[in-house]
Amino acid sequence: MAEHNEGWIKTTCAYCGVGCGIEARPKHSGELEIRGDKEHPSNYGKLCTKGIALGETVIHDGRLLSPTLKTSHGNKKLSWEAATTMVAEKFTQTIQEYGSDSVAFYVSGQLLTEDYYVANKLIKGFMGTANIDSNSRLCMASSVVGHKRAFGSDTVPVCYEDIEQAEMVVIVGSNLAWCHPVLFQRLRAAKQENPSLKIVVIDPRKTDTCEIANTHLPIESGSDVALFNGLLSHLIELDELDHEFISSHTDHFDETIKAALAQQDIEEITGLTSQQLIQFYSDFSSSDKVVTIYSQGVNQSSSGSDKVNSILNCHLATGKIGKVGCGPFSVTGQPNAMGGREIGALANTLTAHMEFDNPEHLQLVSDYWQTDTLATKPGLKAIDMFDAIDSGKIKAVWIMATNPMVSLPNSDKIRSALEKCPLVVVSDCIADTETSRLADVVLPAQGWSEKSGTVTNSERRISRQRRILPSPGEAKPDWWIISQVAQKMGFRQAFDYIHEGEIFAEYAKLTTLGNDNFERDLNLIGLTQLDDKGYSQLKPQQWPVTELQDKVINQRLLSNGLFYTPNKRARFVPVSYQAALAKTDDTHPLILNSGRVRDHWHTMSRTGLSPKLAEHTCEPFVQLHADTATKYHILDGQLAKVSNQQGEALVRAKVTSDIAPSQLFMPIHWNETTSKNSKPCTLIANTTDKLSGQPEFKHSAVAISAFTTVSCAVFISNGTVALDNIDYWARQKVAGGYLYRIESTLPVSELATILKEHLKVDGQRLISAESHNGKAQWLVLDNKKTTQLLSVQKGFEEEEITTLIELYVQSDEPANASNIIQTLASDSHSLTPA
Repeated sequence: MAEHNEGWIKTTCAYCGVGCGIEARPKHSGELEIRGDKEHPSNYGKLCTKGIALGETVIHDGRLLSPTLKTSHGNKKLSWEAATTMVAEKFTQTIQEYGSDSVAFYVSGQLLTEDYYVANKLIKGFMGTANIDSNSRLCMASSVVGHKRAFGSDTVPVCYEDIEQAEMVVIVGSNLAWCHPVLFQRLRAAKQENPSLKIVVIDPRKTDTCEIANTHLPIESGSDVALFNGLLSHLIELDELDHEFISSHTDHFDETIKAALAQQDIEEITGLTSQQLIQFYSDFSSSDKVVTIYSQGVNQSSSGSDKVNSILNCHLATGKIGKVGCGPFSVTGQPNAMGGREIGALANTLTAHMEFDNPEHLQLVSDYWQTDTLATKPGLKAIDMFDAIDSGKIKAVWIMATNPMVSLPNSDKIRSALEKCPLVVVSDCIADTETSRLADVVLPAQGWSEKSGTVTNSERRISRQRRILPSPGEAKPDWWIISQVAQKMGFRQAFDYIHEGEIFAEYAKLTTLGNDNFERDLNLIGLTQLDDKGYSQLKPQQWPVTELQDKVINQRLLSNGLFYTPNKRARFVPVSYQAALAKTDDTHPLILNSGRVRDHWHTMSRTGLSPKLAEHTCEPFVQLHADTATKYHILDGQLAKVSNQQGEALVRAKVTSDIAPSQLFMPIHWNETTSKNSKPCTLIANTTDKLSGQPEFKHSAVAISAFTTVSCAVFISNGTVALDNIDYWARQKVAGGYLYRIESTLPVSELATILKEHLKVDGQRLISAESHNGKAQWLVLDNKKTTQLLSVQKGFEEEEITTLIELYVQSDEPANASNIIQTLASDSHSLTPA
């Protein structure tokens, strides 16, 4: 049941690809009460910090509330009728004047499967182009290529329970503890239950994932192919191969052996000792059940596809695939990245695991959608798409539920492209993003807790996201917005959906076409007879779904030794180590790595609304080794400038021994709406894997230097503040408002003068506290309740900032305002109304 005792509603988490089940119910405050769903097979009631805090993030701060036309003369609110008519007419006109390939969609793993499906159907089926790509291109595209080359399809063969049944778990290029926390919790529990379970973490950095590892292999950035070619050579030399499996179920083994044995200088390339290598190789070969978990450290590379296949080769060579406790496991980054791959929201796939190069698939889809304008060739991948926008080949783009100005590499190039594009449409739930600032039309979409549909997690399990709260303003489901535009483009009959259940039913049937004997791995025939009630009450289903799953099942794919290639045999893929494209030199001597922190997500539009989540990591930072800090005269906690030929970023220095002296690490979350000039993507080139089109986010050559400031400020306000003319600021959510940590090259007095202009005094009481010791402070009171608090001085200890936060939060009680005044005045020369 979707709803059960005491008003709890079952839904699915909005964050990573683990796909945790959640139960939620509204609170009188407008927030949600959240708990883990003990019946959901992904998490069995466990949640991470982000999931637990979801209830805090459903507030309406910063929401986009109405369709809006943005012009140089200001913003104009539109009705939905006017907005969708305008978008439809402009896309139609662009296609008529410049052809189908002059338009594009850039979509997101934040979309539900039903949204994804309608977008893909519209652009590929009726607009006649495959220029639709998902931000899954940034996280999973190399895995898709690796899977298709080896297995014949984008098949993830394992189940979560395989992690718990394994004898050895290898974690490659993934900080599982922070990026997929509940999977990490399950692995930690398995380790406690079975102390003999070997866990190996392969990562240039020492991360929290290493806490439960037997071994951490601090591999040199980008050297994974050499490492796994070395493993394959070891397996060959010691004859630790599954010869029967190789001969009966695989092809191209001899060529792959030759490539692996030709790999030289593995110690030098990987930076690992012979002892470390031999121990890892011996443990892999002697363990019958091995799961290799890999993620962005493998995928986000100019050789990401080859990295994936180097891992798959080792599992195929030992037959450690399709069995309990065995297999290569690509863990997805977004809540519905898998759903997007299923419906075809990547430019190089058709839909439902059908392909452009198969004439039968083209005919099946064309007939099913009843269209004669189906795209018949792949479209442009993300980087190429924005290059085409920049060059003028694409003249209209619709960006849905994503923020490419922050997430794509080479931010200046993305800005240039969107500024030149004649039509930029953005549908989002957030009003102010770096991307929406460049839009011509913005359309308000529902957010998590308001929309309804399905998502698919990393183990191919489909779960329902359910509507719990009403939508603010005029926000609508993405599928509805797309369908309204499609109807106005003249495709009413194909997009006349009443609710999302109808879309899912259409999609489920599509997966069965030409798939009677499960020739394709994705088949939802067991869900094709769902009625509205069945869809509403749908329990988690792991595909392929032969019949409706009333109870939890765990099914491994490829367990019968049959693959999805024409001859049903897996393919070994010969790969050779290729160095990352970015090279260090005297000017840019360090390698920049990028990734997530534990308690934030993507561009922080959701997690940035939670005071609890802000406490873990409150501002952008760069992680650097103590030797590096000494060499470049950077102090722990000081601002540092990270730069290269593309740009620069200001971030807080975190000195640590957890990273190599040659490397830096920056988180991806902060951007121009939450900090000043702190995006790593400003520094990342748009170099990609030539097969997958996935950018190389983990390996950029940069320089670092100290950034010296002479004044600091803490500004707490009940609303957001625009601080574009300040050297550095970072925003943090606190109860009842937002805290800005500010640093400047200006003297205290000049910084104070600038910041005082942002105090909102209209009809309220302003109190100032100024002293002779280089401190200036102001308090704005509204009926004795603090609405703004500003403190400017030469520097702050963290304890001082904590005190100011506590004082501001306590001021929610008007009687406590006097406490704030007394505290601010404690070392001040005067305390007077300003």
